[in-house]
Amino acid sequence: MERLTQPEEEAMQVLWQLDGGFVKEVLERLPKPAPPYTTLASTIRNLERKGYVRAEKLGNSYRYAPLVRNEEYRRRFMSNFVSDYFRNSYKEVVSFFAKEQKISADELQEIIRMIEDSKRD
Repeated sequence: MERLTQPEEEAMQVLWQLDGGFVKEVLERLPKPAPPYTTLASTIRNLERKGYVRAEKLGNSYRYAPLVRNEEYRRRFMSNFVSDYFRNSYKEVVSFFAKEQKISADELQEIIRMIEDSKRD
């Protein structure tokens, strides 16, 4: 799975939310300032080339549908992120966020409870 650029990821987020759509629909839901229509259309065609979406011709335009699920992309992205930046250690990820005060002790306890609960299932 090829890594997405920031504009590609933003477009995919909208396509996942819509479960597919037209370039105009994606454009309407992107944060402002949104790219020009032609730029977004090129971005979505790149997503098609990379295998993330498929195009279906409807009338004079194309509707794009996700081929990759959001959860699948997130799993792959996080795995690569942890590997690239934290020596493949999720412990180091949590430690980093704790040191940066991005996660509280209460949140860490909640994560521990979630882990323990998942082991029981």
